[in-house]
Amino acid sequence: MIAFAGNSLLGRAALRETDIDAATFTAIRLMSGALVLWLLVNARRTSASGQGSWLSAFALFIYAAAFSFAYLGLSTATGALILFGAVQATMISYGLWQGDRLRLLQWLGFLLAFGGLVGLLLPGLTAPPVTSSALMLTAGVAWGCYSLRAKGAGDPTRVTAGNFARSVPFTLLLSILMLGNFSLDGAGAAYALASGAVTSALGYAVWYMVLPALKSATAATVQLSVPVIAAIGGVLLLSEPLTLRLVLAGVAILGGIGLVIFEKRRAGAL
Repeated sequence: MIAFAGNSLLGRAALRETDIDAATFTAIRLMSGALVLWLLVNARRTSASGQGSWLSAFALFIYAAAFSFAYLGLSTATGALILFGAVQATMISYGLWQGDRLRLLQWLGFLLAFGGLVGLLLPGLTAPPVTSSALMLTAGVAWGCYSLRAKGAGDPTRVTAGNFARSVPFTLLLSILMLGNFSLDGAGAAYALASGAVTSALGYAVWYMVLPALKSATAATVQLSVPVIAAIGGVLLLSEPLTLRLVLAGVAILGGIGLVIFEKRRAGAL
């Protein structure tokens, strides 16, 4: 979870404090992640199966690109909260579409979380930029789809490596299309490399390795910590303010999702 929150911190720091542009940050992040995962797969030399897919790779690319461009206008905490809320909403909605039934308290939690997200995005003096917010919502939906497709796809490290490798052509095409905005410096490249090689490649590899050993409710509960860690990091490391609007929206979103998860766990224990 620290690695996931680290992506928000590194992305925001790079795009706010250095000269790197969003497309180049995305390209370096995905290419360095693909390289590290390829090295991990070859170092393990196991007979496990799994190679990823072009559809999952495209979802990964959409997430990474939208994430980068969104952080041109969002604070670390706001971006992480919107991203996390969109991811969980996508996965819960998919479960409903597949036939899951929510209990009364779960519906209340879902509506509370949705209300918190709406409250965060409503126009006002402290509302985040609309375009950046829409991009982060897109990133969250894409990551939710990617996570759903990752279930049962094979060896987690091999699948993640295959998806990262397949995302490279997409990100190179984006870089070509955005060539007129190309900008790069050493600090920005270092942030992008850290995001790709450490908090993305290693973070995702570890997460998808332990995910099968966790109950779904436990895994979802643990992820509640990501926006909190990101917010604390933004305040301590990037000197970002915490507004009352963000705190109240965060309590509603995380509390609502937590209610859905905990009630599901309680129902399963009955």
